[in-house]
Amino acid sequence: MGKTLTFLGIEASCDDTAAAVVRLDSGGGATILSSVVEGQAALHAAFGGVVPEIAARAHAEKMDHVVEAALADAGLPLAALDGIAVTAGPGLIGGVLAGLMTAKGLSAATGLPLVGVNHLAGHALTPRLTDGIGFPYLMLLVSGGHCQFVAVTGPDTFQRLGGTIDDAPGEAFDKVAKLLGLPQPGGPHVEREAAAGDPARFRFPRPLLDREGCDLSFSGLKTAVLRARDEVIAAKGGLTVQDRADLCAGFQAAAAEVLAVKTGRALAAFPAPVLAVAGGVAANAAIRARLEGVAAAAGARFLAPPLQLCTDNAAMIAWAGIERFRLGGRDGMDLPARSRWPLDGEAAPMIGGGKRGAKA
Repeated sequence: MGKTLTFLGIEASCDDTAAAVVRLDSGGGATILSSVVEGQAALHAAFGGVVPEIAARAHAEKMDHVVEAALADAGLPLAALDGIAVTAGPGLIGGVLAGLMTAKGLSAATGLPLVGVNHLAGHALTPRLTDGIGFPYLMLLVSGGHCQFVAVTGPDTFQRLGGTIDDAPGEAFDKVAKLLGLPQPGGPHVEREAAAGDPARFRFPRPLLDREGCDLSFSGLKTAVLRARDEVIAAKGGLTVQDRADLCAGFQAAAAEVLAVKTGRALAAFPAPVLAVAGGVAANAAIRARLEGVAAAAGARFLAPPLQLCTDNAAMIAWAGIERFRLGGRDGMDLPARSRWPLDGEAAPMIGGGKRGAKA
């Protein structure tokens, strides 16, 4: 039997300020005692996307409040915790710093151990928090900022099998929404429009399906939607409600097919017993349905977290911190904030290499 561990998690890598308390009991079971997320959608709505400076200021204003709320909801004082886990990257550096400085301050004041967590590891380890699965498993991280297939063989052992060479799918959903005059974040709005559309009217390209391997691309797909929109506007003088729904349906069908085919290839390369999906795009019902079919065809179990744990949250950070802590992971006050931090440090950079290092 192991030791009961209770951790506070702090997450502020993009536009959600979050804190949570998670407990690992002596029998190995996990319980989310609290999870508080303060979103910023209203602050960024007028800009068509997340503005880093606005996000950083909002994190700084809200961080103390969400930590207090998480502790209150859990019914625990700081003294009852065994450690503090915090996202140390990758992400928008202002937000990462806001969360990291809060965690460092709490650690310094209480003497509680500090554990820095890779945000992507939080997503990748979520199925162990929610379903208690063992290793190995195949994880598809699919969100607004990231998209990659990861073979997860241990709490800190990740092998990237492939990923996007340009836009992440969530980013593509947001950009398509902006092109069509839909609110941000775009994913839910595009999905809602697509439900009333004809996916066969616009046959958009399926990028990289003619290329072997598991890499993906969504930039060209987004551009194809732009061109189709402009052609309709030129022919009709504007877009009807049905035109917009059909464009969304065609785009979503193309994105879902690309993800399904590439997931099948990833399962062939790494025939794991479980296919897990995490990240905001995992909330899309059409994409989930396609991925469930791929898993069934490969004889793999399909797992996706509850919707509230698909998007950014601090419960996954607390859990990843517990996993690291059990392996002896500890960090000091010199723990850096990182805008870029590849999950698989051995893999060649895919996007955004340059002087600051690999993004994914």
